[in-house]
Amino acid sequence: MDSVRDAEASSDSDEVVVYRDARSDELTFDSGSFRDRTARVFFHQGEVFRALSMQALNEWRHVSGEAYFQQLLASGRVVPTEQLSEEQIQQRQLRLKAAAILRHQRIPFVTYPYEWSFSMLQDAALLHLEILTEAIKVGTILKDSSPYNIQFCGTRPVFIDVGSFVSHATGEPWAGYRQFCELMLFPLLLQAYRKIDVQPVLRVKLDGISAAEFLRPLSWRDMLRPGVFTHGWLQSLLERQAATVETDTIGALKSSGFDRSLIQNNLKQLTRLIRRLKWTPANNQWSNYRHDRPHVVRDVQAKQRFVAEVCQGRRRSLVWDLGCNDGHFSQIAAAHADTVIAMDQDHGCVERLYRKLVADKTHQNIVPLCIDLLNPSPAIGWRGRERLRLEDRGRPELILCLGLIHHLVIAGNIPLPEVVDWLASLQADVVLEFPSKRDPMVKSLLRHKHDQYDDYSLAALEVALANNAFQIQQRIELPSGDRTLLFLTPNQSAVGDA
Repeated sequence: MDSVRDAEASSDSDEVVVYRDARSDELTFDSGSFRDRTARVFFHQGEVFRALSMQALNEWRHVSGEAYFQQLLASGRVVPTEQLSEEQIQQRQLRLKAAAILRHQRIPFVTYPYEWSFSMLQDAALLHLEILTEAIKVGTILKDSSPYNIQFCGTRPVFIDVGSFVSHATGEPWAGYRQFCELMLFPLLLQAYRKIDVQPVLRVKLDGISAAEFLRPLSWRDMLRPGVFTHGWLQSLLERQAATVETDTIGALKSSGFDRSLIQNNLKQLTRLIRRLKWTPANNQWSNYRHDRPHVVRDVQAKQRFVAEVCQGRRRSLVWDLGCNDGHFSQIAAAHADTVIAMDQDHGCVERLYRKLVADKTHQNIVPLCIDLLNPSPAIGWRGRERLRLEDRGRPELILCLGLIHHLVIAGNIPLPEVVDWLASLQADVVLEFPSKRDPMVKSLLRHKHDQYDDYSLAALEVALANNAFQIQQRIELPSGDRTLLFLTPNQSAVGDA
């Protein structure tokens, strides 16, 4: 047989069925899109598609003809999408049992809510409410309220799940309200009111924070804060009642005459509430690191020139800036790259960088993320495939590793060869800054520790680089005298032989 069925389905099934063709590249379903059987996302030859069932096609025809939806597409608030013709489907050899196939513009790098800063989650929530507000006016609604339906292109949030738009029947409640609270509203309220970093919580609890869990860290005084009683306490009460009474909640709301204006009022109140939320990151030793540390100030110009020369060498599709701090070097790289992922474990640094980029409206190809490299985002969810680990979402062509390696080796106790081995596994060019043990920051890290780091030296680094098939293309000693900058390239033939 030229093709084999990947799944069994009866002829009247409304699910999408894929056929894999042995003569062409396999279709690969997105590992996180399985929850919507009627509008699954798949990849083929570098493009992103969505296979629609007949039900989903009918919804697409309805929503794609609406003026508000066309405005969302034109403004970039919804991912650019087109329906393929039969000829286009045949040309791409897309062998599917589907009523229709959509093609989406590819998102440069997939990110998750547990990697976003406070303002990023806030902007994603506001985009969701904005879309809902426009949709409900013409009898359309979003069938879920997951922040995973939103991605960031630079600092611009973009709604990607066009299969979520469905017709709204008169009397139907907003079914996604609870999910919106658990994954967006409650995390934002906890961050704003109690200064709780919610990223680690959202990483563990992919379904979000329930109303009962939201209320636990709050005091009675917090009940007077906007949104806590209305969206938290009352929802918790309803959840307790629903757990003890066999009641069809949605059916009860419909029979009681649930009016569309109630949804519109709720959306208006939520938008006002979320816009007013504030979180101010506390200042710490990294807040003005580039300006306050004398050795850093002495080195900054030479470091800027070095990084700029490497970046100007050729344009890269994807650059990672590890330990980006205020994003200064991310911005240098952004002038010569399609996308820069600026990562830092300090939430305050990421928040300030995001706000700066949004306010300046410059370098719109930088995506700031809260990433702790000592404990980076793993593969989690169903079978460990629903949310991908950092390395599996797109490999960088250039990595900036500035002012970082001593923190990984000395503060994090990661053996230096392990750090180099991880960098080598990414098969990218690397700009690496190595501070010696004479460096003030390294001395500070060692002050209260037993120096067991015999592997931490420039000579040991060079051995590790050679063992991992790195070639040193350029090197300079920085003016402080205690730091060395290296431009490294992977030996592709050695990597291939391995």
